[in-house]
Amino acid sequence: MPINITMPALSPTMEEGNLTKWLVKEGDKVGPGDVIAEIETDKATMEVEAVDEGVVAKLVVPAGTEAVKVNAVIAILAAEGEDVADAAKGGDAAPAKAEAPKQEAAKVEAPKEEKTEAAPAKAEKPVADQGPAPSTPAPVSKSGERIFASPLARRLAKDAGLDLSAVSGSGPHGRIVKTDVEKAAASGGAKAPAAAPSAGSAAAPAKGPSDENILKLFAEGSYELLPHDGMRKTIASRLTESTQTVPSYTVSMECELDAMLKLRAEINASAPVKKTEKGEVPAFKLSVNDFIIKAMALALRDVPMANASWTSTARVLHKHADVGVAVSIPDGLITPIVRNAETKTLSAISNEVKDLAKRARDKKLKPEEYQGGTTSVSNLGMFGVSSFTSIVNLPQASIVSIGAGVEKPVVRGGKIEVGTVMTATFAFDHRVIDGALGAELASAFKRYIENPMGMLV
Repeated sequence: MPINITMPALSPTMEEGNLTKWLVKEGDKVGPGDVIAEIETDKATMEVEAVDEGVVAKLVVPAGTEAVKVNAVIAILAAEGEDVADAAKGGDAAPAKAEAPKQEAAKVEAPKEEKTEAAPAKAEKPVADQGPAPSTPAPVSKSGERIFASPLARRLAKDAGLDLSAVSGSGPHGRIVKTDVEKAAASGGAKAPAAAPSAGSAAAPAKGPSDENILKLFAEGSYELLPHDGMRKTIASRLTESTQTVPSYTVSMECELDAMLKLRAEINASAPVKKTEKGEVPAFKLSVNDFIIKAMALALRDVPMANASWTSTARVLHKHADVGVAVSIPDGLITPIVRNAETKTLSAISNEVKDLAKRARDKKLKPEEYQGGTTSVSNLGMFGVSSFTSIVNLPQASIVSIGAGVEKPVVRGGKIEVGTVMTATFAFDHRVIDGALGAELASAFKRYIENPMGMLV
C-alpha cells in the first residue's frame, strides 16, 4: 500500500511551510532517518527525515513551492515489494493547495467611511469659541446630513448628553456654537440616545485603513511592493498580540559599567589560546552582552517570583532562567535562547551566543532553540542608542532593553568623577510582575552589573 509523506509540523504554531529543496529523487530508496527534504518555516530552514522504508514513487510537491499546508501530501513512497508506478497512482496525491506568492499587498476590508468625512465644506471663518480638533467624527442627523457645529460645541454636547440634531444653531450658516448648546442644556434639550457598540468602539478593536486606501496616498510608480514573507508575518502577528493582550509597564535603571569593563578586559587578556585552521585564537572573547545575559539570569534566580509566565488559570514559575537574545537577521529578528543561563560560565554563554547567532542568520536553528524562554535581552547600544523600550515577547513576562554606555559625571565617595553609564529599561507583564517585584528584579540586575565579580562565583 502506498505511503504518504506529508508536510510535517516543525513547531507547535506552524501552519504552513516552504518546500525549498528535495534531497531525493523519484526512484530513490529511503529508510527511517534518511534526510529527504529541506523545509523553510517562518524563522528557520530544517531537514526532514523519512520515517518509513520504501522507494520514492512520486514527488507530489515540487521544490521551491511556498506556503504548503501542514499535513498536505508532499511525496509518495512505494512499500517493499510494491510496484512503483502503481504506488504513484494509488497514493493520495491531492495536497492542500499552496498559495502563490502575492505580488501586491492583500486587500483588507476596512470600515466604511461616513459620508460626512468625504469632501470638506467651504472653509469657514474661525469662531471665537472653537476648541481643539475633535477626536471623533463630526455628528450627523438621522437623515444622514452633516450637523455643522464647532468642536467646543460638540464636546459640550457630548458631556451633557445632548442630541445636536435637536439644537438650533445661531452661528454663521446655522453653525451650532457654545451658547446654543448651553441654552439647549438649560432648557432641557433632547438627550442623545444611547449609542450601540460599533466597529470603532471599545467593544471591538478599530481596524486601520485598508491597503487600497494606503496606496492611494502615494503617486503611482513612486514605490514598489515587497510582499511579506513568513518571518515578517510572524513578527507582526506576535507583536500585535503582545501589545493587545499584555498590560505592560517599564522601569529604567542607570548602571555604572567601569568595574565590569575592567574585569572583561582582564578576563579576555587571560583567555587560553587554541589552535585552529586560522592559527592560534583565544578560546573565548567576552562581550558586554555576555555579562548582561548572565546578570539577567542571576537576577531571575535571586527573584524567582519574577521568573514566571502567565496563563489563564495559573502563573508558571520557571526553575531555570532561559534568556532569549535578540539577533537581527536580514529583514527580520529572531531570539535564540540560552537555556539554564544562571548555571553557565561567562565563557560558555559567550561561545553559545556566537554559535546561535550564526545559525540564526543562516536560518539553521531548531524550533526548541528559539521558542519559549523566560526573559529576553535586546541590546542596541552598538548603534549608539541611549535608551529604548522593547515589547514583551510572549509567553515571557519580562524583557530588558540595553542602551549604549556613555561617559557622564557620577558621584563616588562624595566626589564627582567621570564614569561609563548604561541605561537598562525593563518592560514587564503586569499580570505576572507587579511594580515592586519588577523594581526588585531591576535592582538585582544593576547589582550584578556594578559588582561583576559576583557573576564568577
